[in-house]
Parts: sequence; C-alpha cells; structure tokens
Amino acid sequence: MFLKKISILAAAVACVVTASSAFAAYPDKPISVIVPFAAGGPTDVVARSLSQAMGTQLKGAMVVENVGGAGGTIGAGKVARAAGDGYTLLFHHIGMSTAPSLYRKLDFKPLEDFIPIGAVVDVPMTLIAKPQTTQTNLKDLLAYVRANKDKINLANAGVGAASHLCGLLLQSAMKTELTTVPFSGTGPAMTALLGGNVDIMCDQTTNTTGQIKGGKIKAFGVTSKSKLANFPELPPLATELPGFEVGVWHILYAPKNTPADVVSKLQTALQAAIKDPGFAAKMKDLGAEIMPADRQNSAGAKALLAAEITKWSPIIQAAKAYAD
Repeated sequence: MFLKKISILAAAVACVVTASSAFAAYPDKPISVIVPFAAGGPTDVVARSLSQAMGTQLKGAMVVENVGGAGGTIGAGKVARAAGDGYTLLFHHIGMSTAPSLYRKLDFKPLEDFIPIGAVVDVPMTLIAKPQTTQTNLKDLLAYVRANKDKINLANAGVGAASHLCGLLLQSAMKTELTTVPFSGTGPAMTALLGGNVDIMCDQTTNTTGQIKGGKIKAFGVTSKSKLANFPELPPLATELPGFEVGVWHILYAPKNTPADVVSKLQTALQAAIKDPGFAAKMKDLGAEIMPADRQNSAGAKALLAAEITKWSPIIQAAKAYAD
C-alpha cells in the first residue's frame, strides 16, 4: 500500500513537472492569431504588424488567419471554442463590445469566454464623403445631410463593422435617420464611395489615410477628442456634435482556460511589441494611437471591454440595429 501511494505521488509530481516544462517551452509551434475580418482590412493590418513584432519577442511564428463573417462573431466564436493552450488567439476591435447587443443569437460571452491579453491601439475614425461632394467644411456637410436626409446614403462595411457602429453614433448625435447601405467589407464600401455610388461613410484612419492624402475622397472631420497629427486640418466632430467621440480600440484575447503562465508570457511579449520602433512607426503612419500602459494588460483591457459594452448597449437598442 505504501509503495502504491509513493507511485501515485511520483506520477502526480511527474505530471506537474511535465506541464511546467511545457509552459516554460511555450511557444514551441506557430501561434494562430484569428482576425475575424477580411484580409487587408484595418484590423488585419494592425494584427499583422503586431504579430510580427510579438513573434520576434516570443522567438516563434505568429500566423494571422482571417475568419470573417457576421460582424466578427464567427471568428470570435471559433476562438471561444478553441483549446486554452495559447496557440489560438483572437485579435478583435470595438465590435467585441457591441456583439452582445447587436446579435440575438451569440454563441459566446465576451467577458466570460475570453482572457484579454492587453489592449493595443485605439484607431480614430474619419467622416468622409464621395469626391463629387460640393461642401467644403464639417458644418456645411452636416447641415446638408440633415436637409437632405432622405437622399443621403450612409455606407458601412457590414453589421458590426466599425464603420457601422460609427454610423449609428453619427445618426444618434445628429438626431437624424439616414439610409444605410451595408457592404460585405471595408474594401467594397470604399470602392462604392470612390465611385460616387454612396454619399458618406465613417471609417478608421488605417483605411482612409491613403485615400484622403491622395485626394481621392473628401474628409470632413475626425472622431477623436482633439485634432490628429496626420490630419491637422480636420476638426473633431465634437466641435459640431457635442460629446461625439469614438475610437476603434483593439484587444488581443486568449480562450478562457488558457494557463496563467502562458497569459503572462503573451502579455509581456505584447507590451514589448508595442514599444518596438517598427511597430510604433507603422501605427503612427496609420494614425493609430498606442493604448496607455494601464490598458496593455489583462485587467485594464477587461475594464475597457466592460465599459464599452455598457456604453454601446443603449445606442444599439435605441436604433433597433439588431442582426440575427
């Protein structure tokens, strides 16, 4: 009996040592980073830059996998169901906070089924219009939109996309309902705007900077509290719509059962990657703002997610902007 107990104890110790060794060796194979949107979109661009910088820190490959559809919920659901071993992560934006209100049927709970590794960047948005637009400033554009609300088409990249959410907030702030035209992604929506097939759109600087600087579309304002260094000529929308502010924050998540040791390694790598000069320069060029240090960890990122869920719920409910 005594020897049997010793054997059981030895086996238990061996399991603990083996598990500890496995965590110490992490990662020993490529890490899949699920981006729940199409390749080439704003979130994808940030994810690929971050993955490259984090991979360098972890001395292992981080491979971005695009799993788009249903406003980011398909990709998020895939990660929620994945093994909590640190080899499947999710890189998602503000849509993580609006999904519980937008979707009546959601197969995951943002605050319960994931462990936030840390918040990475906050991307301001721009209010842009088709090139044929005759207005030259924000005040005149808003006045024109209000006066012609039945003729104006507001484009977005689909339900749950950042452009959709910004559009909801814009209509709420203007107290004006517009005809919204959803597309199957940021690319098609921008193409329609460039072609003059839709009138206005609100989208991230990561997607609009090149088009604005190239003079291909007209820009009228930014959604940040203050002016952006990249666009000093554009006023904050809050100058005409008091209190208007929206940024597209991005968080890296792991499934809920991921071991603390793995989460800690990922968090350390994320914080180091954010400080990487190459990553920082890329984000600056795109107009993305690095998140404060107190958001670059699990507690800070989770607090941000919780606060944003509370913020967006009444806006979505008031607009009755639900998706099946």
